[in-house]
Amino acid sequence: MDTMTKKHIALVILLLVKIASPLAFYFTLLNTEQAITIFSCAFIISFLILSIRISDQWEKAVVLRLGKYVGLKGPGIFFLIPFVDRVDQFVDQRIRVTDISADQTLSKDTVPVNVDAVIYWTVWDVEKAALEVESYREAIAYIAQTALRDTIGTHELSDLLQNREKIAQDLQENLDKNTNPWGITVQTVGIKDIIIPPGLSDAMSKQAQAERERQARVTLSTAELEIAEKFEEASLRYKNNPVALQLRGMNMLFEGLKERGSLIIVPSSALDSMNLGAIGGVAGLAQHAQENNEQNSKTESNTSAG
Repeated sequence: MDTMTKKHIALVILLLVKIASPLAFYFTLLNTEQAITIFSCAFIISFLILSIRISDQWEKAVVLRLGKYVGLKGPGIFFLIPFVDRVDQFVDQRIRVTDISADQTLSKDTVPVNVDAVIYWTVWDVEKAALEVESYREAIAYIAQTALRDTIGTHELSDLLQNREKIAQDLQENLDKNTNPWGITVQTVGIKDIIIPPGLSDAMSKQAQAERERQARVTLSTAELEIAEKFEEASLRYKNNPVALQLRGMNMLFEGLKERGSLIIVPSSALDSMNLGAIGGVAGLAQHAQENNEQNSKTESNTSAG
């Protein structure tokens, strides 16, 4: 007998107890026909009270008649035969969420990991869910946890970290295959977190840092190689064109004087080959003349101010 039936019976008994004394006194004032009429009306009202059931929009009621399954009722209001029919359970057909976890589970490469996941499932066949499995909520939780552990054991740690979506999809397909005979479908599985041991986490961090440093050095070496190739190409162009080489040297000297000051140490052989000695002297004189002009301007401004 379900809880709702017990409540209805208790309510009827309470009402009969409350009105028993007034009815007994009232029946003494009535004849037999009137008493039978009143009793029949009371019986019909009690029967209706015990017969009425209500299920929510998202629920289906599993009805048993003398212990045998006879069908589903709801949603909304429906009627039962009192003391013969009973509602075994109300099955919620909305999408439900179940959290699962696998603690200290060994991966394929024998690394202990903690994995937290969440599954979204729903009951699509209420009859199967009620008749094929005793407690489908617990069954879903246990089979999901077992499937998660099996999935971890068949994948290496790097695969778990890099291919979460694929692993979640494989887990969803595996669970859906096992729960379909129960009238339950697993719609989505999500991997929330993968926790690895702290020592392994530090080692992986150092490995990643070393890999980034290696890539940086490879990039620098590639750049040096490209620069050397460009220098080699430039030397071939300057080999048969000494005038271009002199112009390039003069341009380098000019840029150095402009950016870094007037003092530059240049090998004498370079000065003789490119005739840069006179050019350096002229640049030095020009720099000295500029400094004298700036000094004279400051003196004149101070005199004007005085």
